[in-house]
Amino acid sequence: MASGFFLFFKNNLPQRIFSEDQLPTKNVVVDSLLLQAFEEEEQKKTESETDNSTEKKDEEISEEQLISNEALESFSGMLYLEPFFAQLYKLEQLQQGNVRIAYYGDSMTDGDMIVQDLRKNYQDKYGGGGVGYVSITSESAQSRASVIHQYSNNWKVQSYLNVKKPTSPFGISGHVFFTNDTVNPSWVSYKAGGIRHLTNLEKPILYYGKSDNMNGKVAVVVDNDTIINPLSPVTELNKLKLTDKTALKQIKLLFSEADSIPVYGVDFSTAKGVQIDNFSSRGNSGLPLSLFNTGLMQKYQKDLNYNLIVLHYGTNVLNYGSLNYSWYTRQMTRVVNHLKQCFPKAAILVISTADKATKYDLEMKTDSAVVPLVKAQRKYAVEAHTGFFNLYEAMGGEGSMIEWTEDSPTKANKDYTHFNYRGAQEVAGMMFKHLEKGYEVYKKQRVEKEKEAKLKADSIKQKKMEQLQKMKNDSIIKQNEER
Repeated sequence: MASGFFLFFKNNLPQRIFSEDQLPTKNVVVDSLLLQAFEEEEQKKTESETDNSTEKKDEEISEEQLISNEALESFSGMLYLEPFFAQLYKLEQLQQGNVRIAYYGDSMTDGDMIVQDLRKNYQDKYGGGGVGYVSITSESAQSRASVIHQYSNNWKVQSYLNVKKPTSPFGISGHVFFTNDTVNPSWVSYKAGGIRHLTNLEKPILYYGKSDNMNGKVAVVVDNDTIINPLSPVTELNKLKLTDKTALKQIKLLFSEADSIPVYGVDFSTAKGVQIDNFSSRGNSGLPLSLFNTGLMQKYQKDLNYNLIVLHYGTNVLNYGSLNYSWYTRQMTRVVNHLKQCFPKAAILVISTADKATKYDLEMKTDSAVVPLVKAQRKYAVEAHTGFFNLYEAMGGEGSMIEWTEDSPTKANKDYTHFNYRGAQEVAGMMFKHLEKGYEVYKKQRVEKEKEAKLKADSIKQKKMEQLQKMKNDSIIKQNEER
C-alpha cells in the first residue's frame, strides 16, 4: 500500500514543494527608477507580443566603433582614464596636489566594503589619509569599521532611491537631510575607526544647502569644548570648517533652529594624497544618478575636484525577468553623459556585476542573467567612453561565486551574491592591480612622448642654430667681398 501511494503521489506532486524564486528581502529598497524601467520594459514586451514580433537581441558594437582601438572582448577603456592617471602622475612624480575618487555602488560596497581596502591600497602607495565624505545618516553605519557613525532618530531623509523631486537638491551622496528639532536637537557624531590611515578625523568640513532660514545653528562638540556656529545658507552649496584641532578622534554636531536648511554631510580628508569617498546605496541600480542637480554637483566638483568616478552596480538589476538588457545600456549611457556634465574633467570607470549563483534543478550555477548583464555594462562603457573592469571575469567567470562561497577560507556569503570582508579585500586588490597596470602603461607612454617632444625641440633648436650660423657666415663672406 505504501509503495502504491508513493507511485501515485509521485506523478501528481509538483517537482518542488517550495518555490526557488527569490522573495523580497526585508529592509532592502529597490530604487523607484529601476522599478519604473522594469514596468516600461514589460509594457514594451507586451506590445511586442501583441504585434507578433520577437524580442531583439542586444546588438554588439563593432571594433571599428572603439576609439581606444581595443578588441571588444578585452575592452578596458584605459584611454578614457588618462585624466585620472595624469593627476596621479602629478602627485607621484611632482608631489603636487591630490587625487580624489567618488565610488558609487550598491549593497556590494555597503559598510565601506571593497572601498575601504581600495582606499588603503592607494594611501599606502601614494599617501593621504581620512575616510573622506560621510553623510549625515547611513543605513550601513552600524556595519562600517572605517568610521564610527551615530546619529539621532529625528532626521528627515530624502533619498534619490525613492524621491524624484526632493524639497532641496540631493547632495553628492544622493540624499538630503533636514532636522526635526522641535523637542530635541538633531545630532550626528563621528569617531575615527581603527583602520590604517583612518585613525584621525582629518579637517572636518560641514556641507549644507540653501534656505531662507537664517536662524540655524550647529554646536560643535570636540573633547570637552563646545562651540556654537551660525549656519549661513545663502548659496546652493555652503561649507563650514568645524574645528582647527589636529589629531581629532571624535566630533559631535547638534543642530538647533535649523529646520528647512538642507544638510548634506561632513568631509574628513587630507590636503594631499589619495582620497576615496564611498557613496553606497542598497537597492541602487545606478539609474538614480540621473536625478543629480547639475549646478549643485558642479559646485561640489569645483570644491572637491574628483578625478575619477567609479560606478559599481548590477546586483539589483540581475533580478529583472529577461536576458535582454539593452534598456539598461541605453539608460546608463544617459546617466554617464549626465555625470560628465556634473563632474567636468573627471574620468569614469564602470565595474561590471560580480558572478552570482542561483539554484537550477537543485544545483547551484551561475545565474543566467550574469553574462548578458556584463555585456550590457561593457557596451554602455564603450558607448559612453569610460573605463571598464570586468569583475565577473576577474574573479574566475562561470561558477566562481560558488567557489568563493564554498571554499575554505570562504570569501563570500551564503547568499552566493555578496562578498565577505576577505572577499572584498581580494576584489579591491584586483581593482587596484587593474588600475595600476593602466597607470604604468600611461607613465611609459608619457615618458616616451616627453622624450620625443624633447628630441623634436632639440632638433628645432639645432636647425635654428644652424640657420643663425649660416646667416652669420653669409654676412662675413659678403663683408669680405665688399672689401
